[in-house]
Amino acid sequence: MKALPKHEPKHEPVRFGHTTLPGEQQDALRKAVKFEWITLAFLAASTALVYVVLGNSQAMKAAWVEDLLSFLPPLSFLVASRAIRKRPSEEHPYGFHRAVGIAHVVAAVALTVMGAYLIVDSGIGLLTGEHPTIGGFEFFGQTIWLGWVMILAMVLTAGPPVYLGHVKMKLAEKLHDKVLYADADMNKADWMTAVAAAVGVAGIGFGWWWADAVAALVISASILHDGIRNTRAAISALMDKRARTFDDAEPHPLGGRIDDYLSSLDWTGTARSRIRDEGHVFHVESFVVPVDGQMPSMKQLEDARQACIDLDWKVQDMVIIPVSELPSEYLPGVAVSGGER
Repeated sequence: MKALPKHEPKHEPVRFGHTTLPGEQQDALRKAVKFEWITLAFLAASTALVYVVLGNSQAMKAAWVEDLLSFLPPLSFLVASRAIRKRPSEEHPYGFHRAVGIAHVVAAVALTVMGAYLIVDSGIGLLTGEHPTIGGFEFFGQTIWLGWVMILAMVLTAGPPVYLGHVKMKLAEKLHDKVLYADADMNKADWMTAVAAAVGVAGIGFGWWWADAVAALVISASILHDGIRNTRAAISALMDKRARTFDDAEPHPLGGRIDDYLSSLDWTGTARSRIRDEGHVFHVESFVVPVDGQMPSMKQLEDARQACIDLDWKVQDMVIIPVSELPSEYLPGVAVSGGER
């Protein structure tokens, strides 16, 4: 009897709106979702551990609050990654990609507000000269200083986020995901929070009451810095700022590649594009000036459009607009004559 062929289970293709992700990005998305769930599980354990040994230390309190805030980016990513898979509709013709930007803003504003609150709270403690005390507990007839347990908790919770941050940073680049990048960036810096809290607790043990408040201020300043930086980036993206790389380090090079390709066509004199970052994907409007004012054929326009889409999976919506000269009102930095300033 002939054996039936074995069918390997296959994943359903993943879409962002009406864009089917390439295999590399589909794998990256699945890994990102997995690591975000791992992050949430770790945060649940670490937050509970830090809360149990919190004591009267302001530094430990700030570290615990940061752990609580660290839930926001992975939760935002998981919610947004589901929302953006919906196809465009009549009410949402551009799709649901802005869900990423909204998630980014929510997480960033929460970080900013809580960072500012903790700075004020820690600063008041320092100015009023609060002397935190850390007691001890009995363990098999021996009295053990609770500060050692606090420091051990910080050491145990310092390492895993750094590893998770490095992994998620690579996935954020592949997916062009700024929420995932913000989460990874915070994870990579978590060791500094752990060190600052441990130093603050050790300072109390040495009798340096102020060390705890100073450590809390350092942690709070780190939270506020992350919040302000991410808030600025998230709001700029929602205001249709020029498309930039996943880490906001520089303008995205895709615009230059599209312009170079369109300008190289036989029927094109010059071309310039403006690109709007919708979240993971781009909306591209390219203005082309045909040679000698001769209108290109429908096939030439369609071929050029498809070629631009094929340049990068992030090109979701592509519009090519033939014009007699590059419009300076739509392309700041371009002179009316069509040349660059």
